Amino acid sequence: SSYEAIKQQYRPEVPEYFNFARDVLDRWTDVEKEGRKSKNPALWWVDGAREEVRWTFEELGVLSRKVANVLSDACGLQQGDRVILILPRIPEWWLVNVACMRTGTVLIPGTQQLTAKDILHRLQKSKAKCIITDDSVAPAVDSVGAQCQSLNLKLLVSEGHREGWLNFKDLL
Repeated sequence: SSYEAIKQQYRPEVPEYFNFARDVLDRWTDVEKEGRKSKNPALWWVDGAREEVRWTFEELGVLSRKVANVLSDACGLQQGDRVILILPRIPEWWLVNVACMRTGTVLIPGTQQLTAKDILHRLQKSKAKCIITDDSVAPAVDSVGAQCQSLNLKLLVSEGHREGWLNFKDLL
């Protein structure tokens, strides 16, 4: 019963196809709906002003499906397409993460500390078709976007609008 013996005998059951959004989040939704578990927050977010967002697994599922529809229908993204996400850790950050899992698009997260040069490098190397960010990063994207042939879509997470950008909240 040594560690090496256990390691050699260990054979985890790995499904042929696994999707975290469907196989974990949606399963927890079903458990909540069936009343086998109380509706605890799947996401509980609090900002510096103590504003809160609490979503159950069902609410997270519904919202992430809406974002998945935005990505696949409104934006025309397909499985394998790359999406760069540069947002602070706001609820929309989590929605886009789960939506990318649902659609099979490849999420490339980035920090808001990236410079225009950093963003250009990531866009060119990844051949991302879409970038999702907010008002603080959009000017840097605009300054380099013309140098990225693959970049077709720019989604702005904002109450406002910006020329050349689709508004995430409007589409949602």
